[in-house]
Amino acid sequence: MWAEEEVHEIFRPGKLGRSMLRPYIIEPRRTEQPEPFEAQDKQARLRQLLEGSRLFGEARGYVRITPDMKIVEKAQLMSASEIDRTLQRVAHEIVEKSGGTKDLALIGIRRRGVPLAARIAQAMRGIDGVDVPVGTLDITLYRDDLSKVASHAVMKSSDISFGVDNMNLVLVDDVLYTGRTIRAAMNGLFDLGRPKRVSLCVLIDRGWREMPIEAQFTGRVVQTSATEIIEVRLREIDNEERVVLVDRVD
Repeated sequence: MWAEEEVHEIFRPGKLGRSMLRPYIIEPRRTEQPEPFEAQDKQARLRQLLEGSRLFGEARGYVRITPDMKIVEKAQLMSASEIDRTLQRVAHEIVEKSGGTKDLALIGIRRRGVPLAARIAQAMRGIDGVDVPVGTLDITLYRDDLSKVASHAVMKSSDISFGVDNMNLVLVDDVLYTGRTIRAAMNGLFDLGRPKRVSLCVLIDRGWREMPIEAQFTGRVVQTSATEIIEVRLREIDNEERVVLVDRVD
């Protein structure tokens, strides 16, 4: 169990309602069909599918990707310059609300949370002249709905080179959706130690929460429907820089 003071920054008390979220499928980047695989190769095949497919926000890790769905771009929500200005603002907010950069560290949630955390740390260097440590947390196999694939939770490729005990940690991700990714990230994080405080920073909050989880630092709040998807494209991963709203076409 987590002590109350450790998780109150993210988990808010309240009664959870029934989720109206419907599953959706997304067209992948590649067109070839996956080869059959045996039971003993399921973990390796799952990692290959997750890394080779285009996944959006918290859909990554548990949505089956198929070529049957058509999507259309509805609007551009943020340009490259808007993303940069937003990260600069968020960096100032984190430093201000944390009382400086002492004992502060950023944890990027793979994939797009990692470059976002690195950029925020770079902005903080310009504020306080201090290199805020940055770690990476890969929570792919911490999901409870992957238990049929992996019987034990495994930290696949996380890279946190500093101790987390008594630290003021800020989890960084691209899109906050149902809250399941953050819940899984917390499970992985508290396996590593006992931080003093954990906060959450996201570029986009799109609503549709299934758990009482909220971000303390938010770039932008976007109201979405059940069929709409927020796609964050970053130059480090996607070779372009913008945030777009897409919708599925039945």
